[in-house]
Amino acid sequence: MATKIWDVIVVGGGAAGFFAAIEASKSGENQVLLLEKTNKLLSKVKVSGGGRCNVTHHCDYASELIQHYPRGGKSLRKGFEKFGCKETRKWFENRKVPLKVEADGRVFPKSDSSQSIISCLMDEASKNDVQLKLQSEVAAVTNNGTNFLVKLTSGESLQSQKIIICSGGHPKSAAYQWISKLGVNISQPIPSLFTFKVPDSDYKDLMGLSVPNAWVQIPGTKWKQDGPLLITHWGFSAPAVIKLSAWAAIDLHLRSYQFPILINWCRETEEAVKGALEEFKKQHPKKLVKKQALFAIPSRLWERIANEAGIIEEQRFVDISKKNLNKLVEMLVRHPFKVNGKTTFKEEFVTCGGVDLNEVHLQTFECKKTEGLYFAGEVLNVDGVTGGFNFQHAWTSGYLSGKSAADSLAK
Repeated sequence: MATKIWDVIVVGGGAAGFFAAIEASKSGENQVLLLEKTNKLLSKVKVSGGGRCNVTHHCDYASELIQHYPRGGKSLRKGFEKFGCKETRKWFENRKVPLKVEADGRVFPKSDSSQSIISCLMDEASKNDVQLKLQSEVAAVTNNGTNFLVKLTSGESLQSQKIIICSGGHPKSAAYQWISKLGVNISQPIPSLFTFKVPDSDYKDLMGLSVPNAWVQIPGTKWKQDGPLLITHWGFSAPAVIKLSAWAAIDLHLRSYQFPILINWCRETEEAVKGALEEFKKQHPKKLVKKQALFAIPSRLWERIANEAGIIEEQRFVDISKKNLNKLVEMLVRHPFKVNGKTTFKEEFVTCGGVDLNEVHLQTFECKKTEGLYFAGEVLNVDGVTGGFNFQHAWTSGYLSGKSAADSLAK
């Protein structure tokens, strides 16, 4: 009995893998097999956005979208122009998944449930006759000049005309060994999107308190990000920290995740903060400093900051010394902490590193060295900040790689 030769085999049952498989099937004309090494499909889709699935971001133009990728953004511009955020939203809404844009630009299903996205992808795969094979980990891929030979760790062998690798990001280089044997260059995988551990922080007992807009910077470097900031029982989290971890990922890895940070609790300049405090002092001289939280800072946090500035319990604004005022300003705009370690951001582990973008044609994601071999999703050296950007790269690269594979089969 002759070995079945699939038109396309897709490796990886995540967002990119499903989009690639659905598009490659060409409405069921092509025989497509999707392999997933675990017994779960779309696991990151399920946990994204706290279980709501942050599908994409409200970015109408590729020129705006590429600015949210610490690695790979500029290279993806042409791909995003072909299939970007607008196209992603249209794709899901055409399949009866209504979406909504939240105030910060993140896009979610109106159901506020990731199951809406999962069900849509599963239904679409079924309609297009995509075959799913779970617990099928790939051990090796070779090319005999005509077809690709896929060997599983179980010992089973498969064949296909085209192969799209969407195996995701991994924290260890060993996970990429079978891919590197295909002759492509792999950039060292390292973590991106993580929170900061500050074990010596005196603020950990204030866990749960947050400020709406802060600056967090690493002194002596160019790294600085703004956004909401959350105090946790291990240190700091929320977008200001998460974005900083992504942009500075390589630098922080080289520092073994031990580095100083400065926090500006109110995202205002030193001059603006000092001016506001002096004006408040004129307008409300008899108010107690510790009891008058300013700059949208929670009262308990304000009181702690005032303590560090040397403000005593019953001190009024009229009695605050120039020295204490300057110290208060300093604590508000350049509060020092020492980071010692990182913590994975929720369950949404993201890596930078993977298959070098120079290895693929960026409008089709086909390997330059091997015709019929494609890479899509986080297996590529692309990573975005939080807000739906990593999923958008997955949808874009999955869609374009699947379409290219289908188009080449039709020739």
